Amino acid sequence: MESRTLPVPDGLDGARVDAALAKMLGFSRTFAAEVAEAGGVALDGVTLGKSDRLRGGGWLEVSWQPKEEPRIVPIAVPELGIVYDDDDIVVVDKPTGVAAHPSLGWEGPTVVGALAAAGFRIATTGAAERQGVVHRLDVGTSGLMVVAKTEAAYTALKRAFKDRTVEKIYHAVVQGHPDPLAGTIDAPIGRHPHHQWKFAVVPDGKPSVTHYETLEAFPGASLLEIHLETGRTHQIRVHMAAHRHPCVGDPLYGADPKMAERLGLTRQWLHAHQLAFTHPTTGEWVEFESPYPADFQHALDILRGE
Repeated sequence: MESRTLPVPDGLDGARVDAALAKMLGFSRTFAAEVAEAGGVALDGVTLGKSDRLRGGGWLEVSWQPKEEPRIVPIAVPELGIVYDDDDIVVVDKPTGVAAHPSLGWEGPTVVGALAAAGFRIATTGAAERQGVVHRLDVGTSGLMVVAKTEAAYTALKRAFKDRTVEKIYHAVVQGHPDPLAGTIDAPIGRHPHHQWKFAVVPDGKPSVTHYETLEAFPGASLLEIHLETGRTHQIRVHMAAHRHPCVGDPLYGADPKMAERLGLTRQWLHAHQLAFTHPTTGEWVEFESPYPADFQHALDILRGE
């Protein structure tokens, strides 16, 4: 068990417990929430919950059980497609059920673990469990990811994603028909105030911008092309749900399970379809495209036949 006792800076007066712990002690928001829910946070002797607010100048007592850091475990993933590979980068077509990198609580396969099992050497920059990873896809989201193989490529690609010069195009099937058929959703995203594993549009969230266009309309659903201007966790899923058009097959964000069952879906219909960026070494603009997985194509075929 580890513990810290420290004063609350005036700058964190009124801050949520989980957000403040992340800033003061370097915890992830998820771990900070777990510490609070376990009764490990007290302000001037009063135990606080994760969403309680701190008071500047008060004395904060924090106790927690350290967790074992996640590590890269080489696990072969035969379904992981290698779309492009050179000395600097590898572009993969990630199947569903594979995480981008190891994390606490995840025991399944990962992209970095699959690459290690296949003998790929990737950059060592970044946290130990996410070496070479410059962007991520949800476990249930399939499609294109680029992983850096050299330190220089990692630095250049991280800068490109930060500067928003990478073109990320997703295709999604959502419930209903967005009105207007094409538009922009500009709404800040942060952790859901009541659900630890969800995100939501919240006033104090990070700026998040999603551009969408309807490609096809079906009875009760639409196929959208989506351009991400920012890259927040669950951004498309959160924005479309907030727009009252959740991704089909995404019950976490309010999708109708009956529609998913009818279409044979066991995950959200969301695919990283295209990825384009300036190559970190050659300076050339490179573009990649991933076809729809079989389960997504099957769902589309049913929708088109209705």
